[in-house]
Amino acid sequence: MKITKPGLVAIGCAVALLWTCILAERGVMRRALSERAAVMRGLEQMRRGKRRNQPVLAPGVYFPRPARPIPG
Repeated sequence: MKITKPGLVAIGCAVALLWTCILAERGVMRRALSERAAVMRGLEQMRRGKRRNQPVLAPGVYFPRPARPIPG
């Protein structure tokens, strides 16, 4: 049995796709582990009371707009 050129190309593409998926999965797992560690550190800081409450934004000054007359 002889492997044809299109067959070799198909095998090469499948292997390249497989390695791409494997490497992408490793990257996703690495990121998930680092995010999980960050969340656990945050929870521990909150439990110990080391994290201070930070205000989101100071409320702005409200300037009411004058009512516009409606033509009609």
